[in-house]
Amino acid sequence: MPWQDLLRPRFTHPGPITNLDVGFLRSQGIRGIVLDVDDTLVPAHGQVIPPGVGGWMEQLKTLGPVWLVSNNLLESRIGDIAQQLHCPYLCGAGKPSRRKLRQALQGMNLPPEQTAMIGDRRLTDILAGNRLGMYTVLVEPIATPRWQKLRNLEDWLIDRWAPL
Repeated sequence: MPWQDLLRPRFTHPGPITNLDVGFLRSQGIRGIVLDVDDTLVPAHGQVIPPGVGGWMEQLKTLGPVWLVSNNLLESRIGDIAQQLHCPYLCGAGKPSRRKLRQALQGMNLPPEQTAMIGDRRLTDILAGNRLGMYTVLVEPIATPRWQKLRNLEDWLIDRWAPL
């Protein structure tokens, strides 16, 4: 696989995660989900689950197991979010490292090709998922990210290397 393909999601959803159709994921043969947390499910540094996330998560769980895997090091924060959503979680993932994603896959007892990695960043979430052969889904951040200018620069650079 050319390195540029590692930065390209299998599917780009033009909205926040709560608008992602669970039926579409089912039609792709997805039986398990790994979700990023910060700016994908909740605004970074927040712990309040936004409206619509809880109901969407319940629909998502009809596919199979759902794990939260975050680069965030604050276990108390990520653990609280996971508890509210009734999901197992791993924090301090260091994505694009594959280590914690492998751990989640082992916990689900599913192969990567039947598991989706859903996140809002190509350089971390999508790259990590693609490195394992997962079905990768890029979503828009659930809220305006705190470091929007930095993210815009990151996206601009990635689009130069590996346009969608």
